[in-house]
Amino acid sequence: MRMPLAARLTLPARCVTATLLLFTLTVSVAAAPPDRSALPPLGPPPSLTLPAVQHRTLSNGLPVLVVEQHEVPVVQVSLVVTRGSADDPVGKYGIASLTTSLLTEGAGTRSSLELADAVDGLGADLSASASSDALAVRLHVPVRQLEAALPLMADVALRPTFPQAELDRVRQQRLTSLLQARDDAATVASLALARTLYGPSHRFGTAAMGTAASLTAITGDDLRAYYAAAIRPDRSTLIVVGDVSVDQVVATLDRAFGRWVAAPGRPLPAVTPPPLRTRTSRSVVLVDMPGAPQSQVRIGRVGVARGTADYFPLQIMNTVLGGSFSSRLNMNLREVHGYSYGAGSSFDYRRLAGPFTASAGVQTDKTAPALTEFLKELTAIARPVPDDELARARHYVALRFPGSFETTGDIARHLEEAVVYALPDDYFSTVVPRLEAVSQADVQRVAAQYVTPQTMVVVVAGDRAVIEPGIRALGLGPVSLMTLDEVFGPARP
Repeated sequence: MRMPLAARLTLPARCVTATLLLFTLTVSVAAAPPDRSALPPLGPPPSLTLPAVQHRTLSNGLPVLVVEQHEVPVVQVSLVVTRGSADDPVGKYGIASLTTSLLTEGAGTRSSLELADAVDGLGADLSASASSDALAVRLHVPVRQLEAALPLMADVALRPTFPQAELDRVRQQRLTSLLQARDDAATVASLALARTLYGPSHRFGTAAMGTAASLTAITGDDLRAYYAAAIRPDRSTLIVVGDVSVDQVVATLDRAFGRWVAAPGRPLPAVTPPPLRTRTSRSVVLVDMPGAPQSQVRIGRVGVARGTADYFPLQIMNTVLGGSFSSRLNMNLREVHGYSYGAGSSFDYRRLAGPFTASAGVQTDKTAPALTEFLKELTAIARPVPDDELARARHYVALRFPGSFETTGDIARHLEEAVVYALPDDYFSTVVPRLEAVSQADVQRVAAQYVTPQTMVVVVAGDRAVIEPGIRALGLGPVSLMTLDEVFGPARP
């Protein structure tokens, strides 16, 4: 349920007008490429005033963060664990994702269906998931049902049963998904880039789901051992956002989680990845997808970690380059040339450096010209960005940021980010002014440092017979071929 944004933000009339202007501009550019010099300036971004984060501790030492939001009678509770798929043991890639998927498939004394029925009967949502750097169990529930729902959440988080029948079912679903992914050029291109940048011995070089071989090899005992090593109170934090009072909700949490103690044995260590190859020149990788109606292009390099001091300049720089509809990449490849329905770029911020990727699906017969335009924009971003274009990018990011705090779930997700990446309590209140402080020199510096087309990997998944001659004629660098088995691992273990 969405909570009124006005309850937490002060939006002057001119800022509402600016937001509407952003929408109008976004719609209008679909009809014709904009004359950037003619666009009017946007007003200042809205102020963002967030409620206080209150810190408490349960009787077993488990930290609790509470944000009181009394506009709507709902509450979001998240248990976040600072271990994720990046820490999957070698040979067990995919175990974090598989383990969290099975947390809700039988817990305590309930089967999967009994647990689902109990949650539905309370009007609640209960889920578990894994990201690169964290595992999380999340409960969203009407506040009057919180006391009844927390024991269900505690069963899922603390007492999963990992039934063999559910493991077999979920494993088969994932093996099927891996087979289906081999026919999806977009997935193929993205994984091929990761595999090329990081290699098979680095966790980031393999899909979060794992491979057919690793999934087949994981047993129920493996899941239980992983759970005991990874999901522990000394690696966890509870986050509560909603229509609660802090003292009352902490007492309720303590009844559900206060007796949780770590399982015997060593905790799961953070993985130290192998060193990455330093790239000094550009290379091209082709993955043959015979008959593909489009070529999926991925151009990238290893990017930066979430903790980089350049986070805010990179946000603004990437907005100009490929992080919005009116970005340079999208305007060029979609609006000017019509090669693609959409093109963009992004940094994948993780505890360790994730990839920077520029991407698009392009017409097969326009693959080579599209690569030329990609590299033109990746090169041009290192030159000074005009003041008006820079101001619009700053306002675009700053105006959108407050909207990411509209619901209890939104706020809880931001607090999860703060826990995982050790951000201070006042961090999110400082985001808008820090975005607005990004200068032209900042953008030019990070573009020159992190967007280096001369050393990037160019991956194209498409119909090789049609696209290879044109790509080779560009002379972008040595061209190699990658098979689907090299991208995903063998289809059968």
